[in-house]
Amino acid sequence: MPSNPKPFAFGCTPMVPTILHELGVTVAISTYQAGKVIFLSSPEPKRLVQLPRNFRKPMGIALHGDQMAVATLGEILVLTNNREMAADFPPQPNTYDSLYLPKTTYHTGMLDTHDLAWGNDGLYGVITQFSCLALMDGQYSFTPIWKPDFISKLMPQDRCHLNGLALVDGAPTYISALSQTDEPEGWRKVKTTGGVLIHIPSQNIVAEGLPMPHSPRYYDGRLLILFSATGQLAEIAPDSGAVSILAEFGRFVRGMSKRGKYLFIGFSKIRKNSKGFQDLQVAESSNKAGVIIYDLEEAKTVGEIVYHSSVDEIYDVHVIPDMVRPGIITPEKKV
Repeated sequence: MPSNPKPFAFGCTPMVPTILHELGVTVAISTYQAGKVIFLSSPEPKRLVQLPRNFRKPMGIALHGDQMAVATLGEILVLTNNREMAADFPPQPNTYDSLYLPKTTYHTGMLDTHDLAWGNDGLYGVITQFSCLALMDGQYSFTPIWKPDFISKLMPQDRCHLNGLALVDGAPTYISALSQTDEPEGWRKVKTTGGVLIHIPSQNIVAEGLPMPHSPRYYDGRLLILFSATGQLAEIAPDSGAVSILAEFGRFVRGMSKRGKYLFIGFSKIRKNSKGFQDLQVAESSNKAGVIIYDLEEAKTVGEIVYHSSVDEIYDVHVIPDMVRPGIITPEKKV
């Protein structure tokens, strides 16, 4: 690592560019701390390039066909890919194979929206501030469609820190929270031991006592989840709630996406002055941010991207399929 790294300096293990190039994908990460959505691409087998773009506190990312939604400080932005314009993008012609352009903005106010997902009924958002799941339909700031039974009233008090969403066949099916508390920021008292995974249609608690669960995902009939406080990848049996630990990363993990046999998992640096996270099991070892590439079939880590500067905290990670080097234009003037 250079002694005085440039902004957004990063490194990667040798296999990372090859994996991305062979898959024909780009990895998008959101870092609310740096105020960026970053595309990581491999236009050539042994070269990894990045494209950071400004967003105000970006959190959840959702993909649907040529659309990409990003949850920001007070808005949900929807961008649409235009391949025809990509080749003639004025600053860098003949560089990009795709180009995301801003098309729709939902003015939500400060909801602290975490995960986003497109499903059968539209764009779903986990509204952490109000402890509910909502649809973004343009009619209101958000349209609540579900809340946990243990939440007595929708109030902007972040009562249980609802955060992650998993869809099954396009329907919102599983949701994670850091607690079952019903008081303002009650989750902080039990953040490392009070986590739950909830089955949305039945309101049943599938598993409880989880160490800061994030990013539940349903892939190929398997319900996977990250435990941020202990740095683990786990699988949960939907019927019994049995938890199987698949991998130990020893880092604060959050944000997960799958392509082929690979999981792309974000990890974050825990700030030394962070009162809320200093006591976590992975606090000492969480000193960098980046992305882990984990081979599910071989059950091992096969690559890592590590940031040396600027990026400390990553919220979401999404694989963009069939885009070797996409570009992006945002409403922000600064790049």
